[in-house]
Amino acid sequence: MTARRTRVAVVYGGRSNEHAISCVSAGSILRNLDPRRFELVAIGITPEGAWLLTDADPAALAIHQGRLPRVSGSGTELALPADPRRGGQMVSLGRPAGQVLASVDVVFPVLHGPYGEDGTIQGLLELAGVPYVGAGVLASAVGMDKEFTKKLLAADGLPIGDHVVLRPDRPTLEPAERRRLGLPVFVKPARGGSSIGVSRVSTWAELPAAIAGARRHDSKVLVEAAVHGRELECGVLEFPDGSVEASAVGEIRVEGVKGREDGFYDFATKYLDDVAELDVPAKVDDDVAEEVRALAIRAFRAIDCRGLARVDFFLTDSGPIVNELNTMPGFTRISMFPRMWAASGVDYPALLAAMVDTALARAKR
Repeated sequence: MTARRTRVAVVYGGRSNEHAISCVSAGSILRNLDPRRFELVAIGITPEGAWLLTDADPAALAIHQGRLPRVSGSGTELALPADPRRGGQMVSLGRPAGQVLASVDVVFPVLHGPYGEDGTIQGLLELAGVPYVGAGVLASAVGMDKEFTKKLLAADGLPIGDHVVLRPDRPTLEPAERRRLGLPVFVKPARGGSSIGVSRVSTWAELPAAIAGARRHDSKVLVEAAVHGRELECGVLEFPDGSVEASAVGEIRVEGVKGREDGFYDFATKYLDDVAELDVPAKVDDDVAEEVRALAIRAFRAIDCRGLARVDFFLTDSGPIVNELNTMPGFTRISMFPRMWAASGVDYPALLAAMVDTALARAKR
């Protein structure tokens, strides 16, 4: 008798400004989850927040000639009841209302940014009693909020860069803070990703516009001192037995690339221009790689993370500094997380399977 395949709901899109990148990540995941083991249910969330049962076509979720994908209004509208007795049932909101459209064993929430990566959907899934891939409510919320990521990392003795938090009632930096941070600084939304709303400020005259640009995405803003060093990344993965390992270290290089002379790894560099140089594994000494790997696991544990995370570093003359954690990193064809694990001997389908298996095993512990 053929064993029943595990039903996996891949949830993507969402209400954040990273909607399109979530779609691209989902397309890649749908293309690479092993169909012999997994029965896929694709659920797209529109920018307005409607949940739709879609046709799971990965080709429709790719960037095509610079056009970003988007979850449209086509599809059957559904909802996940916050009732653990329903056993992961997805029910229709149309006619007939309440009809069970799908029952899933586990959810893969490949959502980036607010309303998906920040603990909100994780809270819904906890209420519904449905296993899910990735970090829990606390770690998702902390990982999304760069202020509190840095606070927890610092409390655990991990090295972080100098920064100032501008809450909604603080319009700008004090003179003493400007002297302390120096120039250049990077201004970014405190709860955002994919470099959206991030500006490099080379003169203080540019600061007001940079803060205003960041505040279009988040009322709380971070102003970070520039850290001179190489940009390294490391993936952390929890396995079904509860063990946690770090991947090979990767490096992002954009200096010297035409149009990116300042080395700023912005949204276009990441997703549209395809001009960044990615070295996996990074060309660093073995002792440096081991230090980065150890720090990545420490950072993962510092925010009580689970499932997976990508930890970003600057490698300075004084050693590595943790920049931030991403609890649901990108899974596009150029994303570093799957590339680093491939270099560690875990190919893309095996990586995705391990993440789903870990979510199911964790639900039984």
